[in-house]
Amino acid sequence: MDFNLKIALAGEGGQGVQAAAEIITEASYRAGFQALYIPNFGVEQRGGVSVAFVQISREPVSAPKFTTGDIVVALSTRAVERVRQYVGEKTLLVYEGGLEDDVRRVYGEKQRRLAVPALFIAQEEMHPRVFNVIILGVLVGITGFLKVEDVEQALERQLGHKFAQDPNLRELNYRALARGYDIGRQKQGVSSKHTNV
Repeated sequence: MDFNLKIALAGEGGQGVQAAAEIITEASYRAGFQALYIPNFGVEQRGGVSVAFVQISREPVSAPKFTTGDIVVALSTRAVERVRQYVGEKTLLVYEGGLEDDVRRVYGEKQRRLAVPALFIAQEEMHPRVFNVIILGVLVGITGFLKVEDVEQALERQLGHKFAQDPNLRELNYRALARGYDIGRQKQGVSSKHTNV
């Protein structure tokens, strides 16, 4: 079956956008897909908007950058504006729930969208540092082409040295991934194009 998924993620430096992109790319590759990731940082030396482009396919991917994403993720006010150029009519816009006013201002009411209260969940139930892993879980749940175990293995490869120093971090990240995954699975219908891989 033909499968090609284009994801753009954007947020402020330090929000973990690049880490989330690397992890889903590695998990996809390990699961047998072709996957490419390319980072794109803001022009400012500090405090710029960080954008990551991920493309996953069953066939070789010629270039990771693209003009329109299937899923576009915005995790900050500036990111909402920054990713506008990658949002088309069929794009699913996934964004931090606290950005509702910004999203409405930039995109109006017609855009396919999914608000995720990731920051609230991270602060209230876990720790702010796993905010990006919740978003990662949402993407895995929505798209439905990866197993959670694949992503956990990629997490281990990316963060295993930190887990070794503090085993509580492993449980925290796994819990954040599972929490996001559950949200994504509940909302899977909003991205039906990618549910049957």
